[in-house]
Amino acid sequence: MNEISQYQQKLLQAIQKVSKSITLMEVCGTHTMAIAKSGIRELLPENITLLSGPGCPVCVTSQGDIDAIIEMVQIKDIILVTFGDMIRVPGTNSSLQEERSKGADIRIAYSPLDALRIARKNPHKEVVFLGIGFETTAPAIAITVEQASAEQLRNFSVFSLHKVVPPALEHIFSDQEIRVDGLICPGHVSMIIGTGPYDILTEKYKKPCVVTGFETIDILEGIYMLIKQISQGEAKTETQYRRLVKREGNLIARQAIDQVFELVDAKWRGLGLIEQSGLALHHAYAEMDARLKFNIAEKAEIPIKGCVCGEVLTGKIIPTACKLFGKACTPLNPVGPCMVSQEGSCAAYYRYTPWKGSNK
Repeated sequence: MNEISQYQQKLLQAIQKVSKSITLMEVCGTHTMAIAKSGIRELLPENITLLSGPGCPVCVTSQGDIDAIIEMVQIKDIILVTFGDMIRVPGTNSSLQEERSKGADIRIAYSPLDALRIARKNPHKEVVFLGIGFETTAPAIAITVEQASAEQLRNFSVFSLHKVVPPALEHIFSDQEIRVDGLICPGHVSMIIGTGPYDILTEKYKKPCVVTGFETIDILEGIYMLIKQISQGEAKTETQYRRLVKREGNLIARQAIDQVFELVDAKWRGLGLIEQSGLALHHAYAEMDARLKFNIAEKAEIPIKGCVCGEVLTGKIIPTACKLFGKACTPLNPVGPCMVSQEGSCAAYYRYTPWKGSNK
């Protein structure tokens, strides 16, 4: 047994000594996938429960926003540029993948700067970048918007579905139906925002937060740090991911976000409307706001029949408790976004967690 394996074993032994029942939530979708892939959930004792939270940006996008995007791509001469996960997310009556099969010009990109290149090559068409993600992806979108403004690219705009994480975490702590003793906080987001926002939560709700990396050893250390705090009656913010996360975060990235975006109220799947939890383009960049440019009205929230993705995102149920899981809903035939996204809880459980027959 090598040194890392020995250390992991020591962590597991320390965790297994705790007799108290403790429920933790990993907020980040990347954590959810890493936990499922490494089998951490199965290694923990029965009294330690890990729940998945609203850390998948594709998953938390509201049904109304998805329907609004689908309506927009039906407008003539629009090219929609998006990250790949959004293509297969079901809307009420269609999806971007279905609209593309009908002739809509929808292109997958790996960077928002790809959308600028497409806009330059297609001056007679309107190029819309679908901006989705949390604070992690927002700086790149902000830089792209500033570049488009500097170039005076009149045919470029952004449909912003960006959200910020701290208000959602406050919702988790304040919801009496969601019983969580501590949070495994997202490493990537924390690289941008720092740890200050978590201090506000720990002081207000007296529950600990630990920012954790994504390797198996990182997650086990984070779990141990949370359990240790809870066992000792403490509630503070700690950082396991010290090699990359600083208290102040990334000041340059935060400045880029503040320059281009402003906070607005936003709808989250499973969490509803959360005040000041979304990012819309600042009024100085209003001409690049696709919602305004194409007069896209807000859409009603029409739930997907049988899908309980919203309850999965808030930790009220685990994916295998859904009657559709692994039957009507699979990665090849997803009913809801939690089975579509690479960071979705349902997709993680389906791929890596023993579940056969557990939802019968």
